[in-house]
Amino acid sequence: MTRFGDLLRTLASGGVDFILVGGVAAAAHGSPRSTQDVDVVYCRERTNLEKLVAALSPYHPYLRGAPPGLPFRFDTETLRGGLNFTLVTDLGWIDVLGEIVGGGRYEHLLPHSITVEAFGISCRVLDLETLIQTKRAAGRPKDLEVLAELESLRERLDR
Repeated sequence: MTRFGDLLRTLASGGVDFILVGGVAAAAHGSPRSTQDVDVVYCRERTNLEKLVAALSPYHPYLRGAPPGLPFRFDTETLRGGLNFTLVTDLGWIDVLGEIVGGGRYEHLLPHSITVEAFGISCRVLDLETLIQTKRAAGRPKDLEVLAELESLRERLDR
């Protein structure tokens, strides 16, 4: 079971620059739908990669779904050489994403994010309009299912 608050507090206390996206971001906007993981878009500057590695390493990140024993090092070079990582940690599932479809990288998403209080910390979350845009662009069945719900939330806020 994913410990959402612990994962977010770990990133925040480590000084990691990230934006919350995905199901937890939808919940921050009022969606009642549950999710199994935390999805974040992280800044890819070297110092932030170092902070991300320092924050998550104590919790033994490993590629989710990979066979046990597959060689994997969670370090800055791995992050620099890759982009999106779906991980399992001692705190639960987290997707650390260098970019997302329909939104791009951290620096592109930052102007489309808001600060919210969640699990006792302040963190950046995609604004509702951009979250809708990225869900539509992703086009996966689970993203399309939540679209009507998010659009209904937007209509309620617009009133």
